[in-house]
Amino acid sequence: MNTPLTTPKDRGGPAQPLLLLNGLKKHFPIRGGMFGGTVATVRAVDGVSFAVRKGETLGIVGESGCGKSTTARLLMRLMDPDAGDMVFDGEAVGVNVQAGGITLKEYRRQVQMVFQDSYASLNPRLPIEDSIAFAPKVHGVSGAEARERARELLAAVGLAPTQFARRYPHELSGGQRQRVNIARALALHPRLVLLDEPVSALDKSVEAQVLNLLMDLKEKFGLTYVFISHDLNVVQYISDRVLVMYLGQVAEQGPVEAIYNRPAHPYTQALLASRPSMDPARRRTEPPLTGDPPNPINPPSGCRFRTRCPHAEAVCADRAPVAAELGGGHEAACHMAAPGSGHSKAGRLAA
Repeated sequence: MNTPLTTPKDRGGPAQPLLLLNGLKKHFPIRGGMFGGTVATVRAVDGVSFAVRKGETLGIVGESGCGKSTTARLLMRLMDPDAGDMVFDGEAVGVNVQAGGITLKEYRRQVQMVFQDSYASLNPRLPIEDSIAFAPKVHGVSGAEARERARELLAAVGLAPTQFARRYPHELSGGQRQRVNIARALALHPRLVLLDEPVSALDKSVEAQVLNLLMDLKEKFGLTYVFISHDLNVVQYISDRVLVMYLGQVAEQGPVEAIYNRPAHPYTQALLASRPSMDPARRRTEPPLTGDPPNPINPPSGCRFRTRCPHAEAVCADRAPVAAELGGGHEAACHMAAPGSGHSKAGRLAA
């Protein structure tokens, strides 16, 4: 059994993904009627599969409602998936340990999360030193050792312990509170940190400081990040690979250079085209994408993006596309990316 403040050993080497997801689903029933029965189902996450490699930062982007935050909560196991498998460094998550799995308690010790709302994430009645030390105490660390660890982490995130250790959350700025949340996430020496919109509530100058802090901490502690954001520029800055979600499914994934320089999926192309430009010659007079995403209660048949896609054809309604390999780990779930799919532009994707 690993001690709470000792980083577990790498089991499978750098070639083995740290976290592997296959067919992850989470549906939320909508109840109504006289007897409160299920009248519909929201398909928040509907068959998501991807891998998180050791030492990388995987960025997840998409419109509001695409399933990014639900995916993060599934990864943290704050909720149980309805279907699908999760494998952490070669061990199945939440299954019998004797059968070669890892318990949820041990998994959650190695995977921590930083939420968007820095104030709601902290107990307003606890000094920040106690908030950081709480998790190590739960895992059997003595109070003195836990407080010492909390002060070390405060210093690591740029908050002087002598000034900030006994302050309460309401006495800190938004950027300082988020630094506290980052320190708290590192208190148990996790291997994977999930960051759900960690800088979206901060102004730009503080945002840059926190992003640089995250990159420094990743190098210092040997961390792996899953970084969720709606800000495409932030994701491009911090990520090694990018995963694009649309209506509960993965539309495209690949290295950050491939996604931003050679987007293959029409949805990814529209997202990147929506970024504002300071160059008057590159400013758009028409939106790259119109309409709202379809209702996740009753998504379109076949490709879920087809109702907004300018390249949609009959095959897009007939069957759902599968992820097509474009080289170098770049994949797109689009009929135009798969030769022989039946689409008139199959194999001739525009960059």
